[in-house]
Amino acid sequence: MTHPLLSQEHIDTYQRDGVVLIKGLFSDHIAAIRDGIDRNMAIPGPYAAENLKAGEGGRFFDDYCNWTRIPEFEQVIRTSPASEVAADLMQSRRVQLFHDHVLVKEPGTSKPTPWHQDGPYYFVQGAQNVSFWSPMDKVTQASLRCVAGSHLWQKPVVPTRWMSQTNFFPEDDAYMPVPDPDAEGMDIREWDMEPGDAVAFSFGILHGARGNQTTRRRRAFSLRLVGDDARYVTRPGPTSPPFPGHGMQAGDRLRDDWFPFVFER
Repeated sequence: MTHPLLSQEHIDTYQRDGVVLIKGLFSDHIAAIRDGIDRNMAIPGPYAAENLKAGEGGRFFDDYCNWTRIPEFEQVIRTSPASEVAADLMQSRRVQLFHDHVLVKEPGTSKPTPWHQDGPYYFVQGAQNVSFWSPMDKVTQASLRCVAGSHLWQKPVVPTRWMSQTNFFPEDDAYMPVPDPDAEGMDIREWDMEPGDAVAFSFGILHGARGNQTTRRRRAFSLRLVGDDARYVTRPGPTSPPFPGHGMQAGDRLRDDWFPFVFER
């Protein structure tokens, strides 16, 4: 039996296109997430980044892997319907937390989030995975944009550093250059969203986000979750997040003391 927020159409769309909108996924947790984001920005973690160059207007802050030190995030992970919805979308019996991610674009931030796939940055492989991207402010112009079906491309897109636009990995035929979905007429999915709505998308989906040239903040909270088939995989360069000292070997399941199970059928 699927979660009440979902229909079979949601699941079918996710399995086919790799991306679907889930209305109200975090609607009962908006205050907690906003408080957690405030705490995160006041006391950034070791991976926090400011993604604007000198002279660029606004502010584009992001940080990840903070759920163990920000109680509001852990509360949301443990009590929201996200993990059960993830199990339905992924068609997985169990769900593990990979990490959390906060992305804030203050008013007047013209810089877009570059097009990228999450999967090539990560040291996890498997078809059963999902990212949830949820705005904590009404979004019409500063929205997430996803290329439907891109999780099924024959080659992944090379991961790049957002500030320098340099590649994480050496030139490698296993990866394709970052495309321009607008210029190439790709099937881009984009929605107006209320606080607590969430876009669910596969780690393999090419996505980016517009700048925020509105007069209101655009605070977004993301969760990355994996299912039964998730395995550790080596990459030809550094991964992000790095999780130093994890001790896993290629083919291992993700260690559940670091990546806890948050739902089980």
